[in-house]
Amino acid sequence: MNAPRIKICGLKDKETIRSMNGLPFHEIGFVFAPSKRQVSPETAAGLIHEAKQLAAANGAAPRTVGVFVNAGLEELRSALAAAPLDVVQLHGAESPEFCREAREQLSVAVWKVFSVGDGSETPEQRFAPFKGAVDAVLIDTAGGGTGVPFDWRQIDAYKQAAAAIGVPLYVAGGLHPDNVRELMEQYAPGGVDVSSGVESDGHKDIDKIRLFVQRVVNS
Repeated sequence: MNAPRIKICGLKDKETIRSMNGLPFHEIGFVFAPSKRQVSPETAAGLIHEAKQLAAANGAAPRTVGVFVNAGLEELRSALAAAPLDVVQLHGAESPEFCREAREQLSVAVWKVFSVGDGSETPEQRFAPFKGAVDAVLIDTAGGGTGVPFDWRQIDAYKQAAAAIGVPLYVAGGLHPDNVRELMEQYAPGGVDVSSGVESDGHKDIDKIRLFVQRVVNS
């Protein structure tokens, strides 16, 4: 089985990024949507430069991910011109057609986020239209950024739906060092995405980041 991918999201300062050198994580995320963790494209450019100096999983630099909510194509294009991201992570009501267009026109990987528990469609019905339009899917607690886990018993159905369209499934929502090992051992998602769960007093805590990564790797 492939090792799970680890994304640390919501980074805002260069010092924390530098302290992540040597940790076996895969992606580092920057929030462009309105949020207490929001950064401007210009600030993100400097953070991306720092991130690309890191030796992360397998000694490689981490992929950089920008988080957007219902951004138009031109907004994405403008952000990418300033901040050379590897991935755009779309949290809004973006259609499969929009995802496909962004992927093709902007030459960037596209991840689509789905809130667990929204609507009556099955995971398979929700993911199927996005086949060929996205590079990964991510499931989160409804509302996003709540710091609260959803009902993990739904993960298996989402894993099957992701496999059916040929992309990895990342799990987010309320993850932290004390519950991520249970998640990995019981459900083994393709990846995990953490933000508030590795913070203290609203700021990224490098000790919590290290512990989170260690527990995923050793699970």
